[in-house]
Amino acid sequence: QVQLVESGGGLVQAGGSLRLSCAASGRTFSSYTVGWFRQAPGKEREFVAQISRIGTYTYYADSVKDRFTIYRDNAKNTVDLQMNSLKPEDTAVYFCAADDVRASSKWPAKLASEYDYWGQGTQVTVSS
Repeated sequence: QVQLVESGGGLVQAGGSLRLSCAASGRTFSSYTVGWFRQAPGKEREFVAQISRIGTYTYYADSVKDRFTIYRDNAKNTVDLQMNSLKPEDTAVYFCAADDVRASSKWPAKLASEYDYWGQGTQVTVSS
């Protein structure tokens, strides 16, 4: 198993930036693709971005494309989500999730049910 911990959330004004970080435990981090999801109150958990095992490939939801960038550093067991030009509609709890490709995987994986492990989430609030 792998444990994931998100950090970096906070309150920011529209147009501002935040960098979220997902720190993973374990020594087989490169066996996982990692996705970011977000969930606003009363809304379904929404796919944001995914990065492949060594970071060669990335995939973004249309709603965040050209504003958000996903990165990973397997030596540090981290995946970051750089969020620029934030909008009030980006307000949500952001989660990172890991998909163990040694078991099964899909690319891109845009459904929460396709991921094996989840962090606890970090709140991002964008004020207008």
